[in-house]
Amino acid sequence: MGFDQNTALVAYDDPLALLSLGVEGRALAFVVAANGPSYRPVGALMTISVQGKRQGSLSSGSVEDDITRHALDALEKGQMRLLKYGKGSLYFDITLPCGGGLEILLLPRPDGAVIKALAAQLSARQAAVLCLNLSTGAMRFDPNDQITGSFERQGDILKLRYLPPLRFLTFGKGPEAVSFPALTQTCGYAGILVTPDAETAQIAGELGVQTQVFSAPPLALDTLSIDARCAILLFFHDHDFEPPLLAAALRTKAFYIGAQRSRLARQNRDQALLEFGVTADQTLRLHGPIGLIASARDPRVLAVSVLAEVLAIAQSADAA
Repeated sequence: MGFDQNTALVAYDDPLALLSLGVEGRALAFVVAANGPSYRPVGALMTISVQGKRQGSLSSGSVEDDITRHALDALEKGQMRLLKYGKGSLYFDITLPCGGGLEILLLPRPDGAVIKALAAQLSARQAAVLCLNLSTGAMRFDPNDQITGSFERQGDILKLRYLPPLRFLTFGKGPEAVSFPALTQTCGYAGILVTPDAETAQIAGELGVQTQVFSAPPLALDTLSIDARCAILLFFHDHDFEPPLLAAALRTKAFYIGAQRSRLARQNRDQALLEFGVTADQTLRLHGPIGLIASARDPRVLAVSVLAEVLAIAQSADAA
């Protein structure tokens, strides 16, 4: 069993993914500074084709329309542009809904080799840092470069950190085990449902979820290529499946490992984990009961509640 590797980057319309596939004749727009509240963070991307087609999003419609107009002109003249909107901008007729300010770097026909190398590192599930010169528009990528946080700026040199997309590995049986991977898939995240129940697999499969049926809990999860950008979720009412699965999960680098159960059941589970060689300190990595909404009964509510919790933890880790 294993993840579907077709989703190399986080979203189907990710500009880096498009450029890495050899999309030519485009301008690449970066958010390189944000003053106050902003719709998108520093490092957000958008591409604009010579036909004016946009992929990605940076701000509201009026701002993106203006960025597109400048991008088409930049593509025609072959010159980079540094645009300002909102606070400190010369464009008084274009305001940001949030009241802040944005700086956008426009690069016509960016260095495809740099973009392809950066995208390849992300596809290999490794963080990648892109270096931009805001004065010249030059791009540089060093696979060994590292920064703390999502961006780092010194004068006209801006470094942007991009992370591999999150992946979700769901184990379980029943409607909760179907609803959660169906939701994550709808949100554009790669994942797989591993279940002992053929009916659960069939229902999830009909929703387009990648599934795998097992007859006995796997003692290792090596074939799933789990890394530090993966979350592991268990949705079982029969908790006998949990100890071996959680013991295997705790041997991975997954940033989130959680199971659906009550606080009392968690105490019993932690005791059972000791029989699988799991220490008390290792159980501190486990989340449960999972979800931000206490005692959620509806599978759809539980799915939203759990996904919100996992994404909040991921976002906090990304900012570190």
